Amino acid sequence: MLNSIYGVRPEDLDGFFKATFPAYRVSQYLSWVYRKFVFDTDLMTDLPPDFKAALGSAFDLSLPRIAEQLLSADGSAKYRLALADGAQIEMVLMPQDKKQTLCVSTQVGCARACSFCATGRMGKKRDLQSHEIVQQILLAAQSAAPPLTNLVFMGMGEPLDNLDNVLDALALIQHGRTLAFSPRRATISTCGIVPGINRLADSGVKAKLAVSLNSARDEIRDQLMPVNKKYPLAVLKKALLYYQRKSPFRITLEYILIPDVNMTAADLKALRKFSGDLSCKINFIPYNPVPALPYRAPTESEIEAFLARARDLPQAVMLRRSKGADISGACGQLVVGASAKATGVSP
Repeated sequence: MLNSIYGVRPEDLDGFFKATFPAYRVSQYLSWVYRKFVFDTDLMTDLPPDFKAALGSAFDLSLPRIAEQLLSADGSAKYRLALADGAQIEMVLMPQDKKQTLCVSTQVGCARACSFCATGRMGKKRDLQSHEIVQQILLAAQSAAPPLTNLVFMGMGEPLDNLDNVLDALALIQHGRTLAFSPRRATISTCGIVPGINRLADSGVKAKLAVSLNSARDEIRDQLMPVNKKYPLAVLKKALLYYQRKSPFRITLEYILIPDVNMTAADLKALRKFSGDLSCKINFIPYNPVPALPYRAPTESEIEAFLARARDLPQAVMLRRSKGADISGACGQLVVGASAKATGVSP
């Protein structure tokens, strides 16, 4: 089986072809793929046939098939991608003003089984390889209007459970001869995998970090997120302080608002204590309902009452409403398989 070209760094392509073709041929090819988002070598008009043939014989040039595209009333688009081995994943493209954000998947399914998340009900099927992560970004960039500006590794899977491939993908898209994607516009989300947070801090690959916190009380977080039993809040906090010392970026704490679970005065008091010495911002996200799960979305009055009590938190606080809920593309709703119910527009 040939290696995918979408996981190969420019300098390695240079080395592979240096004995047979002028160096500028690789640069021409990279420009087609990463600047013009053209992937069919038949359309690369300035490349000679013998170079195209050499590419095709040495590397796998194929991309995942778009099995389904669902369009949301808010402008978001959810894509279900069929991978080379038949596995399927989802990615979501979310426009807002002049920004275009892609929610990237890093695994087929997820092993972390957070009680409010549809993806966790799938279990983990496998990790995505670095080229399968890069391919999502390229497919989205090809169709994005306005152009793709931000990446959030918040799709299917736990990125820090697949950190080697995530870091390889980031290093490739940040390369000056590919997308030159700014670390300031890429965010890796985790449910709180402490060894992964420490490794990310030490990796030298720059990206922002978001932590799906959802409660600053161990007894509540244990119920919502089984990972908390292995890495409780005190251990997580130590890792975040370490990351903070190594990174120029503020940490984002993501806090899903679930009525009758994590929206009391006691919850806010615990959040204030947990976040007090962190350089962070806090995103409050109303829960997006998932069929067969026992939680409900908060009402507008419940959201307003909670935010009024949260105003005295020392950090920057934002209410972030997920996009794509009407196509099951919002936070916690991504799932593929027999249990997935597709609604919307298919190509």
